[in-house]
Amino acid sequence: MTASAPVLHDGRMTRIDELIHDWNAQDGTFRPVRPLQFDDETLRDGLQSPAVSDPSLEKKIGLLEWMDKLGIHTANLGLPGAGGRPRQDILAMAQHIVRNKLKIGANVACRTVVSDIEPVAEITQKAGMPIEVCAFIGSSYIRQYAEDWTLEMMLDNTRKALTFARQNNLPVMYVTEDTTRARPETITALYSLAIELGARRLCVCDTVGHATPQGTRAVVRFVRELADKHDSTIGVDWHGHRDRDLGIANCLAAIEAGADRVHGSALGVGERAGNAPMDLLLINCRLQGWIDNDLTAMPGYVAAAARALEVDIPHNYPVLGKDAFETGTGVHAAAVIKAFRKGEIALADAVYSGVPAGMVGLQQQIAVGPMSGRSNATFVLERLGIEPSEARVQAVLAAGKTSKRLLTDAEIRAVATKD
Repeated sequence: MTASAPVLHDGRMTRIDELIHDWNAQDGTFRPVRPLQFDDETLRDGLQSPAVSDPSLEKKIGLLEWMDKLGIHTANLGLPGAGGRPRQDILAMAQHIVRNKLKIGANVACRTVVSDIEPVAEITQKAGMPIEVCAFIGSSYIRQYAEDWTLEMMLDNTRKALTFARQNNLPVMYVTEDTTRARPETITALYSLAIELGARRLCVCDTVGHATPQGTRAVVRFVRELADKHDSTIGVDWHGHRDRDLGIANCLAAIEAGADRVHGSALGVGERAGNAPMDLLLINCRLQGWIDNDLTAMPGYVAAAARALEVDIPHNYPVLGKDAFETGTGVHAAAVIKAFRKGEIALADAVYSGVPAGMVGLQQQIAVGPMSGRSNATFVLERLGIEPSEARVQAVLAAGKTSKRLLTDAEIRAVATKD
């Protein structure tokens, strides 16, 4: 393929697509039929992670602000059925949304029992905003067997709980736990009753991270078709865990199969191995062309989450980890540096990266280490405002070759300014 001359549009390079043969689109491109939405579970399912700390109300509100900046549509604020502080925090966060006119909506997780849903009616009244009830109930036969449940009991609980919600004008998303291991006839019975009782959303859950992308497509397609038979305006959600590390892959598969709202949590925190990471979910959907959200606030979102939950961001975490856009390898760095030398930031962002750093407000980073070449040393010296004389380049390069890791800026300065 012959590259055309750079074409600028609104001051931005637009020729990058012409430089890349995209095998991802070889079989055609998919576009969601329905507007795509996102539900952030950091403050509910995320707090069920054994490794995290329950943040202060101030930090929870701070996270809500970051979610709102990213254009996330709804946030799960917690479990009102737990009483005490969780219920107080849910009310305070809902009031903050109203008071500060945030665009983000709110929902809460409730067992499919009246006692869990009752406090939501009170919180809704005090907050002055609708709060969606995410009424969950186990649906797989393995769960029924372990709990000694019958389908009749589950349907009876559903009938009582959702009738109460309807009487109190509470919007409902009906959530079947472990949907990806449930029998079709059970799913049909539960969801059909929920729709009859006014549920406006059906949530398909991969509660134990069992599903593969193929299985995800199958079950979401099944539920989407079931919903359409009743009312095509009913939404279908996907809530996936990553016990098999298929969180993002399953989210994308769910969207392709008809899910119009997808759940995730900051940094993928959640019970056991965690949930699909909301940050990477948004990034992937943006790269797919399915959304156009401004994601430059993403580093702030994950940093705030890490502080609030008292967890570390892994150094090799995709896109947002310290190492994501940094290289000290000579041949790789040389390609990026040559792109920088051309004055083409978009080219530098794509030549050795599957994700443009600029999309999330970051930059490609060149370092010096054991596998670096001359171009690394020259480029870093220039970045530090130090004249890259031959002697300095060789000194920095020698220091990198004898180091066990990448050199810090301070170490490079010390070597370059040494008499």
